[in-house]
Amino acid sequence: MQNSFSNESVEKKPSKIALFRGIKRVADDISNIKDKDPAAKSVFEIILLYSGFHALLAYRIANKLSKWKIPFIPRLISQVARFFTGIEIHPKATIGEKFFIDHGMGVVIGETTVIGDNVLIYQGVTLGGTGKDKGKRHPTIKDRVTIGAGAKVLGNIVVGSDSNIGAGSVVIDDVPEHSTVVGVPGHVTRQSYFVQGQLQHNKIPDPITCEIRRLTYEIKELKEKMEKKD
Repeated sequence: MQNSFSNESVEKKPSKIALFRGIKRVADDISNIKDKDPAAKSVFEIILLYSGFHALLAYRIANKLSKWKIPFIPRLISQVARFFTGIEIHPKATIGEKFFIDHGMGVVIGETTVIGDNVLIYQGVTLGGTGKDKGKRHPTIKDRVTIGAGAKVLGNIVVGSDSNIGAGSVVIDDVPEHSTVVGVPGHVTRQSYFVQGQLQHNKIPDPITCEIRRLTYEIKELKEKMEKKD
């Protein structure tokens, strides 16, 4: 009898720990939204009205079921969440702590995507693949990255920690740490430390404009040299 009771206690303990961790993670998600979004007035408002929170909560449940090798149900949960929130997160994606989807409509996060801690993304962001390759085919987003509205980060690439991806950018190459990337395709315009979430698009250098200015300067120099020869 003693051995049987002992085994039963051991089986129940991990499930209680898992439940506590799940509740704590949800509480942390709510607290994170309240910290990062000045429009969030209360916990009650976040729980009822924030589609990013709803999609993330559905993902947490689907991801856990997926890890338990339960078929079909995880994808069903993700598709139901997509229908109600406009946000599609594959159950097998890996998402860290303090992840925040602001506004959220049109966000797509692929199956093999890996997202670190304290990442912030806006509406219309795609973390997707580039073809029908198997294995790791979606991006890895390191800690404290901000991805602006409408940006596309595609393929098995790495976006380094503390980086900014500008709105509307298409990123298909690795991004070094502490970088700001803009353009189609994305170009690194700045490498420095930044405060997460403060992506000031009006102060980001435009790589196309910079290149045109460089070419204009070179043409001017060539003209001056030709005039001197004449």
